[in-house]
Amino acid sequence: MPVPPDQAETAAFLERLAGRPPIETHISLVFVGTDTVWKLKKAVRLSFLDFSRIADRRRLAERELALNGPAAPGLYRDVVPIVRRTDHSLSFGDAASGGDAVGGDAVDWVLRMARVPAGDFMDAIAASGHLTPRLQDALADAVAAYHQGLPPVFGVIPPMTQIALGNVSSALDAGLQPETVHNWSAAIIAALRQLGAWGTERARAGFVRRIHGDLHLGNLCLWQGRPAPFDALEFDEALATADLAYDLAFLLMDVDQRVSRAVANRVLNRYVARTGDVSLVRALPAFMSIRAMIRAHVERRIGQTNSWQAYLQAALDYLRPLPAGLVAIGGLPGSGKSTLARGLAPAFGRAPGALVLRSDEIRKRQHGVAPEHRLSQPAYSEAATQAVFSKLASDAATAAAAGQCVIADATFIATEHRHVVEDAARSAGVPFVGLWLTAAYDELERRILGRTGDASDATLAVLRAAVRSEPDAGTWHVIHSQAGAEDLRLAQAVLHAHIAMC
Repeated sequence: MPVPPDQAETAAFLERLAGRPPIETHISLVFVGTDTVWKLKKAVRLSFLDFSRIADRRRLAERELALNGPAAPGLYRDVVPIVRRTDHSLSFGDAASGGDAVGGDAVDWVLRMARVPAGDFMDAIAASGHLTPRLQDALADAVAAYHQGLPPVFGVIPPMTQIALGNVSSALDAGLQPETVHNWSAAIIAALRQLGAWGTERARAGFVRRIHGDLHLGNLCLWQGRPAPFDALEFDEALATADLAYDLAFLLMDVDQRVSRAVANRVLNRYVARTGDVSLVRALPAFMSIRAMIRAHVERRIGQTNSWQAYLQAALDYLRPLPAGLVAIGGLPGSGKSTLARGLAPAFGRAPGALVLRSDEIRKRQHGVAPEHRLSQPAYSEAATQAVFSKLASDAATAAAAGQCVIADATFIATEHRHVVEDAARSAGVPFVGLWLTAAYDELERRILGRTGDASDATLAVLRAAVRSEPDAGTWHVIHSQAGAEDLRLAQAVLHAHIAMC
């Protein structure tokens, strides 16, 4: 979309300052200078926004500053007017007065930001292959912290059906195949109807908030050494007041399509480990589908011929039902339970793969600390451990009943712990598979001694005590762990025999 004629002079002024042409979207021009970035909202009127009036461009630039400043302190600087000087040239004026030193009126308003190196945006990091597991966890942690800092909005149930129907119109206007769009419309409306009671309960529980609204990889960057969200949707409060699951769904869809299912699965599981929000998985198929449809018609509109069809297909695929199941992986400390769980999860069930519920992470969350924070012995009392397994079973039943495959990762040395997870599968009405991992004792010791940055607090003393209890597999399937591809192949074969997998 070309620069509106009445902003051509302003755009030329900012381009001279930046020393290069702007980055252009359908609603903004972003001028990247050596140290400063100037963001100019285009004077456009579209079906979903109206930037045609200068007063609204100022108001929404200031709203953007207010929304994004707390998440990335220092990244957003201020909103300033561009004014015409007495010699008719353009310059920056005083934000308080709206004019220059002699009282000229503002020609336009721009948002000033600090420059972020091009390689520090999360989409660029992902494209370069540098989205490491540690950075994936940090990304999920940043989103979890951002969401937890948002105040609940009570009394509002987001109009997801209207949002879906609005995207049907946008998809048709963008030229997507009518038959495919109408098929999607029928499927998404049916899926959203099934979420009616869920949405009402979530709203009552405080999960509806003023969300980011545009949370994809391109709107997250490394700032002060950590991932930070920016560029939150500022022009439509109704559209940006939604369930946290809808916000997360955009990121999961984007990672799933642009990076891999495995990375999307890890981001989901880390987010749930930090927040405990297990019930969000019920809505992920519908919400990821809506987000994929949005991306499909946006990509089609801007002429991205190689990507919009993939997003359109993804919008349909996310809604296809797949059978759920519950897998428990047990064994002594160091036997490779978490490694196997992480390997199985991406391909197990519907997108973005199985929810992994790890007892170590639940315990840390119950004590209000990060997964890698080490706990003292009182956190491992019998009562504390009982609370952990009770929560694990409850969450597993919740997620499995919602249609998500679940992997429960714990030692399961005690028979009663196995019973509670087996009962969880029965209460959810899904198949159950128990896997028991074994390894040579010296290998278990080696793995425990080599751990760094892990949620497990197990020591060699814990291992020796567990060995003295002489645990066995019972009725669970035994896998002699080598912590490699063979473990994964054997586990997948067991699961295929008991639970249909995608």
